[in-house]
Order: sequence, then C-alpha cells, then structure tokens
Amino acid sequence: MAALGVQRATDGQLLALVEIDRNHCGTCFADGIQMATGCTFGKGNIQSLGYGKHAVTLIDTRTGRSVRVVAKPETVQRSRQSEFMKYRRTGTPASQIDSSLVEPMIDMMLTTPAEEIFRIGPVEQREVSLKPHSFDSVTCAKCGEAVVEPYARVKGGQIVCIPCAEKA
Repeated sequence: MAALGVQRATDGQLLALVEIDRNHCGTCFADGIQMATGCTFGKGNIQSLGYGKHAVTLIDTRTGRSVRVVAKPETVQRSRQSEFMKYRRTGTPASQIDSSLVEPMIDMMLTTPAEEIFRIGPVEQREVSLKPHSFDSVTCAKCGEAVVEPYARVKGGQIVCIPCAEKA
C-alpha cells in the first residue's frame, strides 16, 4: 500500500489478487491481506488465484497502478520453523495453541521493515476492467433457490442453478 501510495479500501478502490488457495498452508495470509488492505470477498475486490504462493498483487482500481508483493523464502522458512507451526502441522487448530507461541510471529511482522519480510515489486501500470456486481436473481426451476442471474444456466429448457445443472 505504501508503494502504491494508497489507503485501506473502504469500497472497491483496491483489488487484491492473492496467490494462495483454500488448501494452502498459508490461508491466513489472505486474512492478513483482507485486514491490511480492506479488500474483502464481500466487496468482491479480492480474488484467490490458486498458485500456492505467499504473494499478492495489489491494484489501485482508479489509476490502474499495481504492485506485486511476495513473502521472501527465508520469511516463509522462519514461519515454518516456529513453535506455532509445529503445532499447526500436527493438526492443532490455531485457536487451541497458546498465544505465547503466536506472539513472536506477530512481533516479528510488526517490528521488521516490510522490505526484510517481502520482496516488493516495482509499481506497474495495468489495464483494469471490473464488472459491476449483479443484483438480479432468478429462481432455480429444480431446487427453488435464488441464484444470481449470471450464474444461472439453462438445462432442458429450464433456468437452473449450477449445482442443479451439473446433476446427471
């Protein structure tokens, strides 16, 4: 955000393209991106690209300026070697790990200069084309549930939702 000279998004001023995915060991990375940038799934201005990397491209939607930020390998390694992650690897939920094991990681993130934790790419200009949210919905002829119109499908001459369209 400092590299782009932008503030936290209150609406759709920023777009975050997060490179992790839901089965990624660092999904909390996306939580941090949402907290820091104000980009949320509710606003529709964060997307998961599913590349398996601790990286994000942040785009100023008003100017088209963007920057890619990647956690340095040594940062990821330091995190993996932490006491907190030793518990997480055994399947212990984060909420059940003593907070004293989390605090060193939090302190490191808050006190270390960003340039030591992340590789902050050059600011680049890019084309931004955002589709407005659709507020129109239809009712699925099979299950009777509302579906946002662009996600509706036609199957057997009926308007249906994606799950009903995919059923045999």
